[in-house]
Amino acid sequence: MNTRPIGIFDSGVGGLTVVKEIFRTLPFEEIVYLGDTARLPYGTKSPETIRRFSLENVEFLMRFKVKMIIVACNTASSTSLDILRDKYKIPIIGVIKPGVVKATTITRNNRIGVIGTYATIKSRAYEKEIKALSKDILVFSQACPMFVPLVEEGWVNGDITLRITKKYLSKLISKHIDTLILGCTHYPLLRPVISKIIGQDVKIVDSASSVAEEAHNILTALGALRKSSKTPNHRFFATDAVENFVKIGERFLGSKIKRVERADYV
Repeated sequence: MNTRPIGIFDSGVGGLTVVKEIFRTLPFEEIVYLGDTARLPYGTKSPETIRRFSLENVEFLMRFKVKMIIVACNTASSTSLDILRDKYKIPIIGVIKPGVVKATTITRNNRIGVIGTYATIKSRAYEKEIKALSKDILVFSQACPMFVPLVEEGWVNGDITLRITKKYLSKLISKHIDTLILGCTHYPLLRPVISKIIGQDVKIVDSASSVAEEAHNILTALGALRKSSKTPNHRFFATDAVENFVKIGERFLGSKIKRVERADYV
């Protein structure tokens, strides 16, 4: 089992922020990454549609005999984890709980903000996870639908991005939060401008590093870590717009992507 790859899927390129942290935390592991670029964005779809997409994505990754699935999409994590865990026997990790655990640990005034897509915010998945850990914490949520297209266009700074960020975060600032969860894997690329608007006193949590730590802990407990120092053979797939995936994906990953293959199930 320890030589089998880890499967990771997202609606597009955003999950590569998780891949980047996996590379750092688990340098010997092989990754099979799937970006469902033909059907993004997930954030505007119904829960039923997102669950169907998620099942199809996992079926594709299972072709590679993966030992673990990471759902590197907040929208899919908020709607589909239970159904995926019921169907498949391998460990399946979402991006919501790891970030919640970290945020509830570091908050000082028990006032946490969450930003995400419409679907993630509407699901109240973060609020439910936070309340399960502590009923004393107040949660304030804000959908930020323009953030994903801004990131994918490469507009991660500049006047337009600054004004949109101010508009989205004004409500959360008024609630005096001291911790902000970035509830979408695209949002870490906007972290500098978000930090500038929200203020240096507010701690920002993105789930990528927390997910990588959880993956490490689970594989260690199962004795399934890949210990070989041989260079891992990572594979990247997209369901559409492969060339665009490479162009945008390299910004998320912070390194070159040699090859992206077309996934054939959509």
